[in-house]
Amino acid sequence: MSKRTFEGTVVSNKMQKTVIVAVDVPTKHAIYAKAIKLTKRMLAKDELGCVVGDHVQIEETRPFSKKVSWIVLKKFATEAK
Repeated sequence: MSKRTFEGTVVSNKMQKTVIVAVDVPTKHAIYAKAIKLTKRMLAKDELGCVVGDHVQIEETRPFSKKVSWIVLKKFATEAK
């Protein structure tokens, strides 16, 4: 069974080894069947030193704590501003 992976943006890095990643999940409305976008905030273990605004890929893994069940696999190159 393959592990789920998502791409998202780091929105908080105030914890020591954990970041909060906002992932946009497209879905359809149950009644109207209109495409809508839900934003899920997932806590992920970070060993790469991500900062707010980084685009990252996260993967499902064993639970590290009560809320942390994801790990940051890689950071994508971001354009300089």
